[in-house]
Amino acid sequence: MTEYDIATASNHLLYTGITISPVKVVKALGTYIFDNDGRRILDFTSGQRSSLLGHSHPEIVEVIKSQIETVDHLHSTMITKPVADLVIRLARLLPPPLEKTLLLNTGSESVEAAIRLAKAYTGKFEVIALTASYHGQTSGASSATFSKYRNTGLPCMPGQLAFPAPYAYGSPFQRNGTYCWETEFDYGWSLIDRQTVGSLAAFIIEPILSGGGILELPERRLSAECKKRGIVLIVDEAQTGVGRAGKMFAFQEEEGFVPDILLLSKTLGCGVPLAALVTSVEIEKGSRQSVFYWNTTHQNDPLTAAVGNKTLEIVERDGLCQNSAERGAQLAQGLLRLQEKYGDWVGDTRGRGLLQGLELVSKPGAGMTAKDLGAAVVEKALANGLSCSVVPSPAQGSVIRLVPPITISSEEIDEALRILDDTLAAVLVQ
Repeated sequence: MTEYDIATASNHLLYTGITISPVKVVKALGTYIFDNDGRRILDFTSGQRSSLLGHSHPEIVEVIKSQIETVDHLHSTMITKPVADLVIRLARLLPPPLEKTLLLNTGSESVEAAIRLAKAYTGKFEVIALTASYHGQTSGASSATFSKYRNTGLPCMPGQLAFPAPYAYGSPFQRNGTYCWETEFDYGWSLIDRQTVGSLAAFIIEPILSGGGILELPERRLSAECKKRGIVLIVDEAQTGVGRAGKMFAFQEEEGFVPDILLLSKTLGCGVPLAALVTSVEIEKGSRQSVFYWNTTHQNDPLTAAVGNKTLEIVERDGLCQNSAERGAQLAQGLLRLQEKYGDWVGDTRGRGLLQGLELVSKPGAGMTAKDLGAAVVEKALANGLSCSVVPSPAQGSVIRLVPPITISSEEIDEALRILDDTLAAVLVQ
């Protein structure tokens, strides 16, 4: 591969609030990325949490080659076989009444479409989101995002209401020394019932709040409370869907729970820009009467649909939900051992399947804050051969986020845990 200069390129890249990585990646294959020095790095970010089956999975490569040689892009009113195959497969995999699919590009776009659909269906405009939520960067999606990027000084869409996110490790809602979600849940609804102007349209949630610090949401009673108030419940599974959390869809962890609208994106596209909104006949019918309209350039694209269909096929055929659950349990056990070893610095470990987090805390009088520690751990881990990311916890500490491909092996989990152990020893024990 031709040599290139990141510093020179950075002079021509618009700054967007993110720091450019110094690593020059020349190849990505399976669970690893490779830099220009030939160094192998375990990818525990799955790209942007999207490379569900690892990088350059041979069947994904083949389907892209085949599809781009056949039909690459068409007018969005033209339905090709890949689109038909994908929507039919989703209808088979999902429980009723989820059977109507809109194929889009990104998570943000799916959130925008879902919010507009809910507003059209209900004729109302208020949207509830969790205080540690992350739903994207476009107008409606960022308005429903409370975990970060909110202090822009710019107006959000009207009608945005915040509901407390579950945070067992640091929550003030304790009963007999144990976190009490039920109490916080009731408190949250009391806040909503006082804030609303009587126009509640939607409540959007993530089953596991990834960008908010790997917080698992207990969904019990949520659907019932939404139905009581006539609210459309939107479940955003951008990062948790398609096997990531140990089941094909994370909402299936709770028996009998079915959202009104399901959103899939990152994991469904396996590295290409694909998203899906799935809902019921009832909501489609109601929104038609309100003239719901959505039409974008790459809606129903055959190329990305072919990848999504193949991704679902591979996950189902190869038992990758089970692999995610088993390797996730292995990773979780390893993180618990690290918590025991570095107890003064590791406050909590949590997650489900292969979406795991390790929360760092700072000792009184320590030279570094938890935020500084997180940045230092991620930097050192990368130097040691492990790519991971850090996100803020609700208490504004640092959570090391570990999200490997669901094709990962037991040996690769062990390798990552060893690197993380060496990294923590170097950064924390001083």
